[in-house]
Amino acid sequence: MYESGDLKKGLKIEIDGEPYIITQFSFVKPGKGQALYKCRLKNMVTGIQFERTYRSGEKFNEAHLEEHEMEYLYNDGDNYCFMNTSTYTQEFLKKEQVGEGMDFLKENTICNILFFGEKAIGVSLPNFMDLKIVKSDPWAKGDTAAGSTKPATLETGYVVQVPPFVEEGEYIRVDTRTGEYVERVKK
Repeated sequence: MYESGDLKKGLKIEIDGEPYIITQFSFVKPGKGQALYKCRLKNMVTGIQFERTYRSGEKFNEAHLEEHEMEYLYNDGDNYCFMNTSTYTQEFLKKEQVGEGMDFLKENTICNILFFGEKAIGVSLPNFMDLKIVKSDPWAKGDTAAGSTKPATLETGYVVQVPPFVEEGEYIRVDTRTGEYVERVKK
């Protein structure tokens, strides 16, 4: 159980039977009276955000969340199918729950799926993914200006800025947290 003094950005708490994550946090101590904790909360199931102020001494339940390693299989429009690699059960996540991760998901990728109770509510991708470039402009000799980049379309459809020497058909490593090119990889 948490108290209001334990609140901080990134903390996951349970309010009215639903999991919330604190996305912004500030502490206010007025000249007299109790300390105030101003939080911006995001519902981890619905994605709805709101602000709430708590006084010192209030108590909160810890959100009982579990992560399971699962393999991404396919998507059928707005639903993304993941399979538990040990029990072979399948879970479906909506496009909103996958979020920006859909830009980097390719079949057979092992991910961590976040569960609240028996319900899948989110996905955590590996920090780095190796993806193939399917479309990129050729390197023009003399394009050596420092810091120059060109757009490249990956096999997932995501467009990333790459150095001019990276060519179509090559594999690159992409940081899934920032969406940026990291390095070329040999496959």
